[in-house]
Amino acid sequence: MFAFTGTDVNWVILQEGTEVTLIDAGWNGDIQDVERSVRSLGRRPQDLRAVLLTHAHADHTGALNHLHDNYGVPLYMDAAEVPNALGETTESGGPVDVAKLLYRPRVVRWAARITRAGALRHFVFPAAQAFPQRGGGALDLPGRPVPIATHGHTSGHTSYFLPEIGVVISGDALVTAHPTVNGVGPRLLPAFFSHDQHSAIRALSTLQKLDGDVLIPGHGPTWYGPISESADRALDLVIST
Repeated sequence: MFAFTGTDVNWVILQEGTEVTLIDAGWNGDIQDVERSVRSLGRRPQDLRAVLLTHAHADHTGALNHLHDNYGVPLYMDAAEVPNALGETTESGGPVDVAKLLYRPRVVRWAARITRAGALRHFVFPAAQAFPQRGGGALDLPGRPVPIATHGHTSGHTSYFLPEIGVVISGDALVTAHPTVNGVGPRLLPAFFSHDQHSAIRALSTLQKLDGDVLIPGHGPTWYGPISESADRALDLVIST
């Protein structure tokens, strides 16, 4: 299991032998970095068995069409997230919300970075499809990731659990840093980024039940310690604000 960082966003590669699974795909401007991350492990993009998506926001979907169109890589996600990926629905914060924070220099710098990475461009992902297996449990893919429904940030937001090594890949259900928030440590993103912040808060209780001790978020550094404590810490921040 390997984590990589692009333009203020993370993605993860799971490797078994010569085959790999990619979880999330950065911004559109991160496409070459995503490819390089696969090749850095001695693999080729053609070796990808699938891309798994936590959710269909632009900072997690950038390389999806490239990987599917050039290498035939399938794209899987929660069935409730497929409409977002197809462009049938839109569940994300917009430029107006970010503009309210532009009095802060680090947010200005972040906004400039993501604009260069494609934040103002709109993409849809025709290859999007629901997970090929029904009924829960590990997916039959390299790394054997277990989808964990953490709906709220988007309607079909999904985290991924690797029970054999105690790792949770949380996407934006639980992050450890972001240019729009102060400090470093497990927390939710600001409410304007989420489709349903009340559900995003409730999703923390799902993460609290996972028996893991490594958190790889969609934004911020990897965090070590019981996942239950990380979720508790995020909930405490919500209560105190």
